[in-house]
Amino acid sequence: MSANFKFQKQEQNDELMVFGIWDKNSIANLNPKDILSQISKQNLILNFENLEDIDMAGVCFFLALEHDLKLQNINTQKSNLRPQFQSLFELCEKNYTRFVPLKKDKLVWSDFFYRLGNFCIQNLKTFQKFIAFSGMVFYTLFYSLFQPKKIRFISFLYHIEYSAFRALPIVALTSLLVGVVLAYQAAYQLEQFGANIFIVDLTGISATREIAPLIAAIVIAGRSASSYTAQIGVMKITDEIDAMNTMGFKSSEFIILPRILALVVAMPLVVALADAVSILGGMIIADLNLDINYNEFMRRFKEAVELKHIIIGLIKAPIFGFLIGIIACFRGFEVKNTTESIGIYTTKSVVNAIFWVIAFDALFSVVLTQMGI
Repeated sequence: MSANFKFQKQEQNDELMVFGIWDKNSIANLNPKDILSQISKQNLILNFENLEDIDMAGVCFFLALEHDLKLQNINTQKSNLRPQFQSLFELCEKNYTRFVPLKKDKLVWSDFFYRLGNFCIQNLKTFQKFIAFSGMVFYTLFYSLFQPKKIRFISFLYHIEYSAFRALPIVALTSLLVGVVLAYQAAYQLEQFGANIFIVDLTGISATREIAPLIAAIVIAGRSASSYTAQIGVMKITDEIDAMNTMGFKSSEFIILPRILALVVAMPLVVALADAVSILGGMIIADLNLDINYNEFMRRFKEAVELKHIIIGLIKAPIFGFLIGIIACFRGFEVKNTTESIGIYTTKSVVNAIFWVIAFDALFSVVLTQMGI
């Protein structure tokens, strides 16, 4: 027998007569709103005298009905409920939660400005934390310079290997492809004007001064910044950092400084490799498309590319390494006590690191050009 009900209107109360079997199959087509629409009094009696059987789905239906009635200030009362059903109701009431679909709010200007203001405040708070974190890092760095024994050289070398040395293959491959693309596009344009030899100037200056350092920094940011943030985030979730601080080991000396110093020292070497490989890509394209052999390419390279362009690229490298390292460590310490937050802050770490690397590269480019360098 399917679930069924009948309304009886009385002077002071409405009465809902419940019939049949109320289980997950029979209540599938029932909606509490169908019952709510028929109620006109402030009191409703749920009469279970004719109830044959009910499962947890049926009980939840009545609990949802009672919840919605309560919101409308309508009192409910159960009557003639058999003991076995009463115990099932009591069990479900302890753990029942009414889920109501959220209504989509209409976008109004007041909400827009509230969200914009909230967004700005949250970013200012994050920036304030980052300034405090940077101050702690600089303090630890200068303190360690006067007491070199505080620097953990084994950890420092370990991070050089895992953050930079093992990234060399992907940096080399990426730089080679960028050098090939840069030279190939330049070759097509220069060939039309008979200025083939200027491919060396274009490839040499742009690769050593801008492209190779930037590509190397982006690859390291994507690879090592995510690694740093995830490592520190896991250490925070597992309370390793709290344990270290409790035992008197400063996390800034044992966790942060070795990672940042590793990138600061290793990045110039990574950029030097990226410079060489990107120029090699240009040499290959110049030889294949413009008949400029390797010897001719190197002779022109020495004449056209001044040493300052290479030095400028190498000077930017440790600054990029510092930015990547400090942002990655900062985001790692922001991880909350959930595994989901590791993914969230790892993504933020990579995005922030790449953005600030590109922003500082643009700043360097503008300032140095204005200075005539």
